[in-house]
Formats: sequence, C-alpha cells, structure tokens
Amino acid sequence: MRKPTTANPLDTMPYDDRDGVIWVNGEFVEWCEAKTHILCHGLHYGSGVFEGERCYNGKIFKAQEHHERLIKSAEIIGMKPIGYTPEQLTEIAYEVLKRNNITEGYVRPVAWRGSEMMAISASQTSTNLAIAAWFWPSYFSPEIAEKGIKIKTASWKKPAPDCTPFNAKCNGQYVINTMNKHEAEDAGYHDSLVLDWRGYISEGTGANIFLIMEDGKIHTPTPDCFLDGITRQTVIGIAKREGYELVERHIKPEELLKTKELFFTGTAAEVTPIGQVDEQIFPVGPVTKALMAAYAAEVGKE
Repeated sequence: MRKPTTANPLDTMPYDDRDGVIWVNGEFVEWCEAKTHILCHGLHYGSGVFEGERCYNGKIFKAQEHHERLIKSAEIIGMKPIGYTPEQLTEIAYEVLKRNNITEGYVRPVAWRGSEMMAISASQTSTNLAIAAWFWPSYFSPEIAEKGIKIKTASWKKPAPDCTPFNAKCNGQYVINTMNKHEAEDAGYHDSLVLDWRGYISEGTGANIFLIMEDGKIHTPTPDCFLDGITRQTVIGIAKREGYELVERHIKPEELLKTKELFFTGTAAEVTPIGQVDEQIFPVGPVTKALMAAYAAEVGKE
C-alpha cells in the first residue's frame, strides 16, 4: 500500500464517503449521493475535463482564469457546451465552499460526457457538470518542502503535440501521470521528472518545473506539449517583477548537472522545492525560497 505524501488529515478518508454537499448539474446534493452511471462515457473513454483550484482565507485564487480554462478545455475536446459562464461557475464555487464551511481548501470543478450512448462516438451524450470542495492545507508536509522533494526520471513520456490535446486539462490524458507517479512512489520518491517524446524535460506528474542554472537565470521548458499552468504563469510574472531573468526553452536532462536549484509549480504544489532528481542532490536555494515567499504573499496565504 502506498503511503500518502501530503499533510492532509483527510488522506485516510475515501472520497465517496464524507460529510458535506456537492453541486451537480444545477443543484446541491449530499456528498455521498453525488454519483453518475457506471456506463457514462467519461468513465469508459476518459472524455471529461476538470480544474484544480485553491482557496486561501476564503478566496479562490484566479477563479476566473480556472473557469475560463475549464470551458476552453471542453471546447477543445469537442464536448457540448458546459452551459455556464466563468462568472457563474465562480459564484457556484463560492457557494460550495460556504455550504461546506471551507476557507482553506481545494475546489474541483469537473465536466464529463454522460451515458446516453456507449461507443467511441459521443455525439448524443450530454455534458454533466459538478463542483466539489474539501479541506486541503498543503500538498507536501512542511518538513518535506523544507528539504525539497525527491523525484525520479519517469519511464512514460509526454507525447507529441499532434498526438494529444495537450492544452486541454482533459482527464483521459492523466493516465500517463498516474503511471509515472506510481512508479516514483514505489521506488521511494515523491514524484517524477517527465521527459517529452524528444527527450527534453517537460514537467512533473501534475506540476510545471523551473531550474535556476549556473548563469543565475531561471529556466523553464517551453510548453509546446504540456499544459501551460496557471500557477506557472503566475510564478513567471512574479519572477520578472522581482527582477529575475527568465528563459523559456527546450532543456536537456543532462543540463541538471549545471543546475543550482529547481522547483515545481502547480495549484496543489504551489512552489515546491526539489531536493533530489534520481541520485543528484540539490539545495533549497535562495531563489526558490524567495519565490516561495513571494507566491505565498501573492495568493494571500498565511
């Protein structure tokens, strides 16, 4: 059995058996009653999209951007319209938080194709929509984050951009991330360093990556085959504002030998330092620490 790597006290609780309410297709239902049919297209063919959002002190960070991306992701994979504007989704998300008495937590909007037909084609399926929220103070424990997480080069690679709708946050694409995550955890690591089909560094299993090189600049992979994360964009903006020079380019794995420090960014991960890649050790350096503090201030984290 894999051990949870987060500090969330709810880790041992199954997600289908909790107290609270979830908004589903226009109404609030009891948590345990929020269900879909076993023959839904989203389950069998991975045809759904989702978002991950963080709430700090009662405020969802960049809710508008997340809900715009949810709608765009659905459009990219050809789902029927979600039927709500970003502003309406934000209003619903806040009501979900209120009804569950959450001020520090995680918000999960998800849209999926229904069970009107069971075939590769989904032309007759409806689009279902739900928003849930739960308490989630930190993805990694403070002790782990202080030392930096351990990551392992993954076996499965990101496919070419003409092989997958990489700019959609589509649930079917995450099977590769899950396989890589399990491989890393089974080997005693926290996460993976995922390469793309060309052999360049791309990201983690659910987070973007930044490297501080010997030249003092912050380097990050060009998002040409993986999702350009909202947190990634936020940290790029912070870094530039703080006077750091940032370079987006293709990065080879062997360039880790010229790397002084590195970190992940993501809604769940926030800014998480990386202390080890395979057998190579890295310090949690001053640039990473500065950006961790700046990001915490940006989101209003106490």
